[in-house]
Amino acid sequence: MRIGVPREVKNHEYRVGLNPVSVRELVSAGHQVLVERDAGAAIDYTDQAYQAAGAVITGSAAEVYSQCEMIIKVKEPQTEECRMLRPGQVLFTYLHLAASAEGTKLLIDSGAICIAYETVTDNRGRLPLLAPMSEVAGRMSVQAGAHHLEKAQGGRGVLLGGVPGVGPGRVVILGGGVVGANATKVAVGLGASVTIFDRSVDRLRELEQQFDGCVTTLFATTSAIEDAVSHADLVIGAVLVPGASTPKLVTREMIRGMIPGSVVVDVAIDQGGCFETSRPTTHQQPTFVVDGVVHYCVANMPGGVARTATQALNNVTLPYVMRLAESSTGALFQDENLRNGLNIHSGQVTHRGVAESLGYPYVDPFEALKI
Repeated sequence: MRIGVPREVKNHEYRVGLNPVSVRELVSAGHQVLVERDAGAAIDYTDQAYQAAGAVITGSAAEVYSQCEMIIKVKEPQTEECRMLRPGQVLFTYLHLAASAEGTKLLIDSGAICIAYETVTDNRGRLPLLAPMSEVAGRMSVQAGAHHLEKAQGGRGVLLGGVPGVGPGRVVILGGGVVGANATKVAVGLGASVTIFDRSVDRLRELEQQFDGCVTTLFATTSAIEDAVSHADLVIGAVLVPGASTPKLVTREMIRGMIPGSVVVDVAIDQGGCFETSRPTTHQQPTFVVDGVVHYCVANMPGGVARTATQALNNVTLPYVMRLAESSTGALFQDENLRNGLNIHSGQVTHRGVAESLGYPYVDPFEALKI
């Protein structure tokens, strides 16, 4: 198969779909890989390194899209990229369609076969291609929150770990999944006072045991969340409903009740966000203020540590890329977990969460593949 790797064009997105190590594996298996010039240059993956791995360097994204059967990316395709896709072409990347009506329509109109990293599952129902970026984003969320709590950044001037004689900052984490657990790890490591919410008591038991009683675990009710965020210095939104829009756990009224200069970090912003006041921001302009509360809602947080994130992502995506390269849609027929990643097939919406969030008819992916 001929596989294409375009340079990412989203604001301050420096990750790349395939690194030279992955390219070498694909070329060794008999596939051809075309990489857009300077696709990985920002994180020290030079064109020379790609050529040494066996890739062909092309001069433009248009060449990559026009010549390749499968496109491997990191972020959801932007408008100009969607318009370069063609019927039957395979797109394998993060999509986050439930939060993007426009992007979904463009991909439907393209006729392409669109597989989302974030909805591929494993045999235990986990999301293996989302997990490494959730780990990165969870850890970054506390770094970002701590930075923006500084007075010069608009925050209230609180050091999360405190110092002898001064109490630590109060961190509230909404969601005990991969993002929440990794945020907790960093917040506890800094010495913050951490409260973590989830709707699974079993998960809360696991987290209490994992952190040896150093965190407060609470069942997620509206009243409990409202009380906790009103006293928090930093609130991290770490909620995920796979493929669907994120519920708004923190209302505008709750934001009004927060301490002026406190910070919220909405890691769920790719799926619409879990704060009612959230809207996507960029690494270039990462924050805005609502009712005195600093909002950090960067939609591609792991792009800030692009080299680490690219390596972590390639570690988990490469086996799936290899299988798709060997048999294309045949791999989707054979593997239910990979088929769960199929969001759009030839103009049809094949993920229930996306269909319900945006009002499209849902088509079972197995049935769509038969057509």
